[in-house]
Amino acid sequence: MDLELKMKRIYEAPAEKDGFRILVDRLWPRGVKKEAAQLDAWLKDSAPSPDLRKWFDHDPEKFTAFKERYEEEMLTNPPTAAAVAEILKQLEATDVTLVYAARDPEINHVVVLWDFVESQWK
Repeated sequence: MDLELKMKRIYEAPAEKDGFRILVDRLWPRGVKKEAAQLDAWLKDSAPSPDLRKWFDHDPEKFTAFKERYEEEMLTNPPTAAAVAEILKQLEATDVTLVYAARDPEINHVVVLWDFVESQWK
């Protein structure tokens, strides 16, 4: 069985093929009811620290530095590392979809998280 790691905005309709749906934002997305999100888990600690998130502020020019700092957090910050380990544990059994709220599908923390998890998983 080939398992998949996916990404999806929370504003997109949930689908059965999503598998285990994990919200990977520290803050609850605006305008989304918890029942409608159909989440299996909310791993707040998988997101960047508040200081790093505020520093980055979705600025494309800071993305490379943000990626390095966030990867460092995933390796050295115990709560963040534990959240990543939980994602990897779920991937042992089922497809996992990382659910997020950011508008930009390419310049956001989920892209970094996905790459990091993928590199640890394979």
